[in-house]
Amino acid sequence: MQSHSQARIGLIEDDPIMGESIAHRLDLEGYQVDWWPTGREALQSVRQALPDLMICDIRLPDMNGESLFDKVIPDAPGLPFLFITGYAQVDQAVRLIRAGAADYVAKPFAMPDFLAKVEALVRRREIEEYTLGRSAGMRRLADLVRRVANIDSTVLFTGESGSGKEVAARFLHTRSDRAAGPFIAVNCAAIPRELLESELFGHERGAFTGAVARHVGFVERASGGILFLDEIGDLPLALQAKLLRLLEARRFQRVGGERELTCDARIICATNVDLKAAAARGEFRQDLLFRICVIEAHIPPLRQRPEDITLLLDHFRAEFSAMFGRHVAGYQPGAMNAAMLHSWPGNVRELRNRVERAVALAEGVWIGPEDLFPDAVPDAVNPASFASLATIRDQVERQHIRNALDHVGGKVEEAAKLLGVSRSTLFEKMRRLKLEH
Repeated sequence: MQSHSQARIGLIEDDPIMGESIAHRLDLEGYQVDWWPTGREALQSVRQALPDLMICDIRLPDMNGESLFDKVIPDAPGLPFLFITGYAQVDQAVRLIRAGAADYVAKPFAMPDFLAKVEALVRRREIEEYTLGRSAGMRRLADLVRRVANIDSTVLFTGESGSGKEVAARFLHTRSDRAAGPFIAVNCAAIPRELLESELFGHERGAFTGAVARHVGFVERASGGILFLDEIGDLPLALQAKLLRLLEARRFQRVGGERELTCDARIICATNVDLKAAAARGEFRQDLLFRICVIEAHIPPLRQRPEDITLLLDHFRAEFSAMFGRHVAGYQPGAMNAAMLHSWPGNVRELRNRVERAVALAEGVWIGPEDLFPDAVPDAVNPASFASLATIRDQVERQHIRNALDHVGGKVEEAAKLLGVSRSTLFEKMRRLKLEH
């Protein structure tokens, strides 16, 4: 996770005394703080570079905090807002919480309590980034998941194999009111077809040869929680009909049983195939497709979200370094460049496996390109998604500048010296590449 020195907070407060006091204290805590006295100034700056948290007074000289929230959120899904309110505006703050704001604090407030809220919201943001990603596509996904987490409509996650469909489903589970219940993941393609019905719905003793005792299926075991059916496109047609009844009537029977049981699990599905095309071929029931796809959430492939590549590389490096008891500090520039050039056909699953192998076999503290790609440093991208030289150059330059800024604690002037450019040139590059500072 990023340290406080990397966490950036936007503060919108028109009171100069309170604004300076909050900004100073946050700075002492190690946060990078941008302080704006008006909503208009905040809007102009936020659209150029998003902070990790917005702290906003509800009463501003040119607009109220609610109006600013409504203007920012469509362009910044999931950006947490912490509102500062007077006693008279508490009802408005509560309304904002219901609309998606993260929290509020009422004046006068104790600074330790305020800082605790800030810390919790920043950490939550960091965890969400590492869970899904920081790219615009994954932030939109996170926003969608948060909005549908506490309703029981079915969700269909679509995307290539290894792109993170189960991770997204678990993200939904942890943010839902079913979080205390179980999360049961079933890969429909991994269970033999002749056993799938029994595994899903359970069976009674004597239902078939070898059924020597009652077996409780996944549907029952997921009661009170979420049943995640991955690779739903591989479900046999006969079972598709039974799943449709389960979804419509919320009732089912164990194999060999006569008593109907009630399903108290939310059903979430995922697929890496085109179910509409499968339905047109008669391989998937059209009525079931309509039922499982009440809400569709698409997960873009990793090659389309390069911002997440470096995030995931660092996350898995830290995870496996701790797991294996190895001190692996980071990646050589060549390894980062090779990762940005790679097309990642296996998506996040491939990246995770490559980092695990690199950390396990690392002979030094820095991972090189040959550690990530021992088979061959990638020199080509899938022709169907071949990136231009300008795109690759921007990706590599963006990461190199980010590495320099991290190395000097976010100090732009020192980073410029490190990179051998003027401060104004670096600022212009950061603006063009949409880099936060």
